[in-house]
Amino acid sequence: MVRRVTAASIAAAGLLLASPALTACGSGPAHAGAAAIVGNHRITESTLQAQVNAVRAAQRGALQQGGGATQAQSANLSTQTLSDMVQEAVISRAVADAGVTVSDGEVQSNKDEALRQFGGSEQQLDAWLLQNRNVPPSGVDAFFRTNVQITKLTEKLGYQPGSDGGLTALVAELSKTAQRMGVRVNPRYGTWNPKQAAIGKAKDPWVVDKTPIPAEATGPTGAA
Repeated sequence: MVRRVTAASIAAAGLLLASPALTACGSGPAHAGAAAIVGNHRITESTLQAQVNAVRAAQRGALQQGGGATQAQSANLSTQTLSDMVQEAVISRAVADAGVTVSDGEVQSNKDEALRQFGGSEQQLDAWLLQNRNVPPSGVDAFFRTNVQITKLTEKLGYQPGSDGGLTALVAELSKTAQRMGVRVNPRYGTWNPKQAAIGKAKDPWVVDKTPIPAEATGPTGAA
């Protein structure tokens, strides 16, 4: 099964606490060209743009091949992608602080589990991730690494991944991590919403979901 883990937001519980936004002109050399700053981690605008470009290029390729991804889906792609990147930084820190490690073998096993839902077709899995998660083929392995990180962190906290108690504990742990790190966002990409734990209208909160992808999602277009 694919546990729906994409670092888009942990909306319902309000994962990250807002920090002062970067001013439009920056706050000194460290902030120049930054899309966001998470603790000491600086997400540059060029890094963000490269990720956005990768998604759009994959979407164009899917359209040319008759796939289901559309440019309309990426109307707020920069905002959504930056939200993902901010939360990935928080997840990585929380996992490291908890002493949780993830091997390449575990990542591959998680991916293999998802592939079985698509009859072993990487093309169909990639199409589904692109259309439903804005994950380009180059980001698939990172997607599943984050998935395993979240699963193992939840287990480390003493809960079953996907359970209500597990999600509550996970939110609390990540919220503490985010508080320690601090988050600042360049206002050109929107305003950080502490209740939604997202920037602007970034949507589709990431959760640990044990529900398999519906059978209809396994078609050639990956439509869900």
